[in-house]
Amino acid sequence: MHRTTLSVLLIPLVALAMLTGCGREKEPTVAFVTNGVASFWVLAQAGANQAAEDLDINVDVRMPDGLVDQNRIIEDLLVNDVLGIAISPIDGVNQNTKLNEAAARTHLITHDSDAPESNRELYIGMDNYTAGRLCGELVREAMPEGGQIVIFIGRLEQENAKRRRQGVIDELLGRDADPTRYDSPDARLEGNGFVILDTRTDDFTQVGSQTQAEDVLALYPEIDGMIGLFAYNPPAILNALRNAGKVGEVTVVGFDEDEATLEGIKAGEVYGTVVQNPYMYGYESVRVLAALAEGDTSVIPASGFLDIPARKILPDNVEAFHADLKEKLGQGG
Repeated sequence: MHRTTLSVLLIPLVALAMLTGCGREKEPTVAFVTNGVASFWVLAQAGANQAAEDLDINVDVRMPDGLVDQNRIIEDLLVNDVLGIAISPIDGVNQNTKLNEAAARTHLITHDSDAPESNRELYIGMDNYTAGRLCGELVREAMPEGGQIVIFIGRLEQENAKRRRQGVIDELLGRDADPTRYDSPDARLEGNGFVILDTRTDDFTQVGSQTQAEDVLALYPEIDGMIGLFAYNPPAILNALRNAGKVGEVTVVGFDEDEATLEGIKAGEVYGTVVQNPYMYGYESVRVLAALAEGDTSVIPASGFLDIPARKILPDNVEAFHADLKEKLGQGG
């Protein structure tokens, strides 16, 4: 069987989303806006398109290049009178004015990353703090004696990124749960046998992530573990380790389900990863917006949170998970 990787599919699918939505009509009905371009969002796009097909509506999928572009996309969608917007805010605090402008003119929900102080009607996703603690559990399983680690993440302006990272830190240091806690990314943190040397951000770029990983390997030659918390971080870490001839010498724990991460688990190069369900983020976002456009508010839970829990992927379940993933992307057979 010829296997097509997510990275190969990413460029044409993203281009299609940007230029034509899902191609059903010239004018979109509802919009699904990501916080960047990544294989993670190709899965979400597949879910959004499937919901559009099932519900016989149109969806316009947009993948922005940074905060300025995401704000421009919001403005463009409002001009085109979409009946609802599902968005993963890049900076949920500083975008409140823009988000509230959208909420005043159409239905607004968030997915993946929340903006809890905005007037959005619903957040679809997972509890990122809890998911971060799951990732921390994987690190502790992989490194029972502890060790020196560095955390890699795209950016910390996003609500999901802050909470996810904090969950990892609190789990490793053996702290009680407190989602409101926030440790500075520059702080050196120690406890429970672990030393968190640093947190590296890359402004949502895989090239930047690999550069950061290479820098860390040079700066901390005795590092024991590297944790990648955005989908492209674990593959970038693996590339850096291969270039340095250190694959297998440094423990790698990931987040999300990039193809290279899953293949790394199969090959024993990555201990494990915590996955979300971006396919369902896309599907449920379109389903909810379609219902709201028809006046059906029963799709909004009283909590304002539609929970799609995270789970751990390890060598014993990676094959089944990967097969299901490829089926959702139309790669089965």
